[in-house]
Amino acid sequence: MSTDLTSNAPFTELVDLASRLLGAGVVATNEDTFADAENLLVAKPAEFRPHTFGHKGQIMDGWESRRRRGASAEQPHPADDDHDWAVVRLGVAGRVRGVIVDTAHFTGNYPETASVQAASVPGHPSPEELAAAEWTDLVPRTALKGDTAHRFPVDDPTRYTHVRLNIWPDGGVARLRVHGEVLPDPRDLAGLTFDLAAQEHGGVAEAASDRYFSSPHNLNAPGRASVMGDGWETRRRRDKANDWVRVALAGGGEVLAAEVDTSCFVANAPGWAELVGTDGESGTETVLLPRTRLQPDTRHRYRLPAGTPVTHVRINVYPDGGLARLRLTGRLTPAGQDALALRWFNAIPLPEAREALAAAGLPTDLAEARPLTDATAIRPLYEGI
Repeated sequence: MSTDLTSNAPFTELVDLASRLLGAGVVATNEDTFADAENLLVAKPAEFRPHTFGHKGQIMDGWESRRRRGASAEQPHPADDDHDWAVVRLGVAGRVRGVIVDTAHFTGNYPETASVQAASVPGHPSPEELAAAEWTDLVPRTALKGDTAHRFPVDDPTRYTHVRLNIWPDGGVARLRVHGEVLPDPRDLAGLTFDLAAQEHGGVAEAASDRYFSSPHNLNAPGRASVMGDGWETRRRRDKANDWVRVALAGGGEVLAAEVDTSCFVANAPGWAELVGTDGESGTETVLLPRTRLQPDTRHRYRLPAGTPVTHVRINVYPDGGLARLRLTGRLTPAGQDALALRWFNAIPLPEAREALAAAGLPTDLAEARPLTDATAIRPLYEGI
């Protein structure tokens, strides 16, 4: 039975924009005496090992600040605006669709309340520049419980580059997840050949026939798989059908080469694979790679014929099994470049849009005309780069 991994699915099916694998990091915090704020971004669930003490106390797998104290015994509690915070640079900029603030294993030392804010600061800003940025509430100040993964859906169309977790008055949070849709800057990709399927560029494994053992989202994750669990693996088929994953590319493009990687899959690699491209505009399907024999634990590389524009690629595996990674190297078509540029331009904050237009010598009042439906007026932003 196939599963749609994006439409009407929980926001947790979307990429974690705050993944360290994608380049996220904690760039500033006011306080992490007990436990390092970088623990917020550790990929695996938080662990607790009782009676593991360091010289600062129980070693916690999360971010934990010291206990706040008032100015005097008569005023032992901090003011409402006296709180701790950590700023996270997202690994990839995008629209945030949901946030998880997880207080796992923090039971007598979790914060009373928390909020999550976001900002868009392009480039490589310093902590001081981020402190001066305009921050928007994604999750308003909300009461927390101990040892709980708090899920907060977010309805905000803006593209952000950073988030800030605020906790009142102090305490510990184990993990922070920021799920959403990657929105790359078209000026970064114009004229380049790159992996059209990669998460970091906006590729999404949007549907799959089976995800019994592990997620198809692993197929286009960054880096190499180090164990079987880092890839996509299906259950054993007992019929005559086959398994598959459909990937929405970062934008419409020509796929020039493919890597079908069965690394770590030794006794459970598929016997064969096939790549089928689809043009979302016309619905036309084209076989990019005919059914081809695979070897276990091997990175298979194939040159593909140029000239076929596609927006989606389906990998069919026969009959079942596991893949570590799928890489689809190619270049955006002019239509794909325009579509990506419109998604980006319509989502960036107004001041950022005006600044981009001014830098390209374009009328800045185009920013007020958003959302644009035709990229013609903004093509000078990325054409010829």
